Order: sequence, then structure tokens, then C-alpha cells
Amino acid sequence: MSAASTYNYKIIRQFSIMTIVWGIVGMAVGLLIAAQLAWPSLNFDIPWLTYGRLRPLHTNAVIFAFGGCALFATSYYVVQRTCHVRLCSDRLAAFTFWGWQLVILAAAVTLPLGITTSKEYAELEWPIDILIAVVWIAYAYVFFGTILKRRIKHIYVANWFYGSFIITVAVLHIFNSLAVPVSLLKSYSIYAGVQDAMVQWWYGHNAVGFFLTAGFLGMMYYFVPKQANRPVYSYRLSVVHFWSLIFVYMWAGPHHLHYSALPDWAQSLGMVMSVILLAPSWGGMINGIMTLSGAWHKLRTDPVLRFLIVSLSFYGMSTFEGPMMSIRTVNALSHYTDWTIGHVHSGALGWVAMISLGCMYYLFPRLYGREMYSVKLIEVHFWTSTIGIVLYIVSMWVAGIMQGLMWRAVNDDGTLTYSFIETVKAMHPFYIIRFLGGALFLLGVLIMTYNLIRTVSGGKPVESPVPEPAGAH
Repeated sequence: MSAASTYNYKIIRQFSIMTIVWGIVGMAVGLLIAAQLAWPSLNFDIPWLTYGRLRPLHTNAVIFAFGGCALFATSYYVVQRTCHVRLCSDRLAAFTFWGWQLVILAAAVTLPLGITTSKEYAELEWPIDILIAVVWIAYAYVFFGTILKRRIKHIYVANWFYGSFIITVAVLHIFNSLAVPVSLLKSYSIYAGVQDAMVQWWYGHNAVGFFLTAGFLGMMYYFVPKQANRPVYSYRLSVVHFWSLIFVYMWAGPHHLHYSALPDWAQSLGMVMSVILLAPSWGGMINGIMTLSGAWHKLRTDPVLRFLIVSLSFYGMSTFEGPMMSIRTVNALSHYTDWTIGHVHSGALGWVAMISLGCMYYLFPRLYGREMYSVKLIEVHFWTSTIGIVLYIVSMWVAGIMQGLMWRAVNDDGTLTYSFIETVKAMHPFYIIRFLGGALFLLGVLIMTYNLIRTVSGGKPVESPVPEPAGAH
């Protein structure tokens, strides 16, 4: 069988393996910095092990290394399977893999050394930013080139979400990263003051909106129906979900800048759009969960489906919480507190990580032509991770609301009731619970890794044939 008559599974295997590898690395760094908040001496007075250096390494590793590799793997799988063609360029696809790994390694070296632009989720310096843009443009070429040569007239909705994520992330990255280099490893943003803040949070919130939402909704629209063996609940709702999400998300960034120098009208616009965002977000969640109509019993026996459906539940929860926290009066309590950290991780662990791991459980047996080594271990992983997430986010909710209330408390004479150090001290037990929650989640990924190694160790990589078009002889 010629290469052209089979799907390119090699690139999907490579990205799937690195999804797991970078997941372990990124979560291990996260666990270390969570431990440092509870026990500060764990930085060992080594500059590149301090919280300030490792925190951006953790966010970049889990978002762009773990999440990014999961998006590459699943999008390359979905676009081939739904278009009934091989990727348009094996060579460029291979370049996106090796280029992306080089970006990740460059981040892993520069961030602990303190080489940073200091922009949230965009800390990497200008030479790495250029490499990211080149890799991303190659990714867009491979993805859209494959869609252009499709044999299926219809473009399935998952590809709309993947496509929007690819285009939007390119625009966000290029414009937010515009900078004036002053040396090989130092540059300054071309924007200044409040404009820099506005562009940064236009980027920052839409990195959440498109990298961590639209791309993963692409996964949801393919893998939930496939694992449940049911059609999407409502195709019409999926189209409404797509266009409303794409339009509204773009405007929500200013809610990160409440009570700042940003003009009030811009803050209010961000707040209103964030509240409106609840509707398309929940429309997508309902569409995914209701795909199980008539097949709810499968949740009892299929732990992979449980990963996918519980991830949607966390998506619904975090997309209710986000709009609520964007309301200015709520934000006055929540801003700068650990409530925000709880919100971020209900989305990052509950939605992004759970759906990514569920998709990996779907892909690996098909990429290696083997049944999973142990369904029981998937079950153990599911409960370990779920308990870990709940411990993590509940501890941060309680800690954050307590922080906000303690900071705002004043005596009758107008003086602060609590000193800042007293509020830090009050957080200590919650930081320990957060550490335990993170440890359980990482333990779940390690259990999964063992299960996957045992699954693939006896099998050989498989190539799947591309179906012949109707009427071909």
C-alpha cells in the first residue's frame, strides 16, 4: 500500500507521545511551585528554581507544550479522517513537530534563566517568537491544505473549531509579540502603557478563548460522538455555538483590567461581552453532554467516555464562573486572589487536561493496533484525577474568597483589620491541600503513562488506509 493511500499516523504518534511527556514535565513543575508556596525553602536559594522563574515555565509547558501537542495530534487525526485524505504535506507536518519541540526546549532553557518579556503567556523573547510564527504558519498550511484537497464536500464542525483556533492564535501571537529587539535575547514591546496592557489581555484572554477553548471544542465535537458511538446532539446548535463563540470571545479581554487605567467604557464592554459569553459556552457544553442521549448507560462501563463528559462538566462550570468573575463588583473581591487560580485550574485541569487525556486514550490503541492494556487502570486514573481537581479548585476558591474578605476588612477607625502577612499565613493550610490535589492529578497521569507503555510495548505502529471515493474502481 503506497504512503498516499494511507493516513499519516506517524506525525500523530509523535505528537501524542510528546503530549504525555510534556504533560508530566509541566505538571511536575507546577507541583514544585505549589509546594514552594506552602514551604518556601523548597527553592533552595537557587535563582532558576525560584517561583518567579518557574511559574512562567509551568504555564508555558502545560498550555503550549502539553496542550499544544494534544491539539496538533488530534487536529491532524481529525482533519484526515473527516476529509478522507492524507495530510497535504508530510514534510511540513514533520517540520511542525520538530519546530514545536525546539520552541518548547528554548522556553525550558530561557525562562528559568530569567530571559523573559514579562508578558503573561507571551514571556518568550523575540527569536523564539519568530520560530513560533514560522511553525504556526506551516501548521496552518498543512491543516487548510488538507481541507482544500478533501474528498468529502462537507467540512465537519470540528474542523471549523480547529481552523478558527489556528487562524486566531496566529493573529494574536504576531500582533502581541511585536517588539523592538535591543540584543539577541532582549526586546521591548512596541506598545506602551495602557495600550500595552490592552493588547496583552486581548491576547491573553483569547489565548484562553481560542488555544484553550476553540481548539479543544474541536476535540469535543469529534471524539465525544466517536467514543459514544452517537451523532452530535444538534448539528444546528454546533453551528450557532461556533459563530457566537467566535464573535463574542474576541471582546472579553478587558475584564482582566477592571479598576485599572483602562477607560471605563472598555472595561464595561469587556464585562458585558464576558457575561454574554455564557450563552454560547453553555450551548456547546449542552450539545456535547446531550450527545449521550439514549446512551447514558455507557458512562457506567466506559471510563474514556467519562473523561470526555466530565471534562465538559468542568467546561460548563468554569465558563459560568468566568463571566460571573468578570462582573466588576465580584471582581473587586476576586481580583489578585487565589479564587482566580481556582477558576483557571477548573478550566485547565478539569476541561483541557481531562479532554486531552481522554482523547489520548482514544488515539493510542488506534495508532498502535492494540487494545488498552488495562481498562481498570483508566478507571483508577479517572478517580485519582477527579478527586485531585476537586481538592485543588475547592481549596483555591475558599482561600481566594477568604483573601479578598481579609484584604477588604477595615476597623471602625478606617485602618486595615489584617496585615498582609496575616492573610498570607491564613492561606497556608489551603496551599497544602492545593499541593495534594496537584499531586493526585500528576499521579493519575503517571498511572496513564504506565498503562500506555504496556499497551504499545507489544504492538507495532499501524497505518490506516484512506477510503476510496465513492464510485472509484
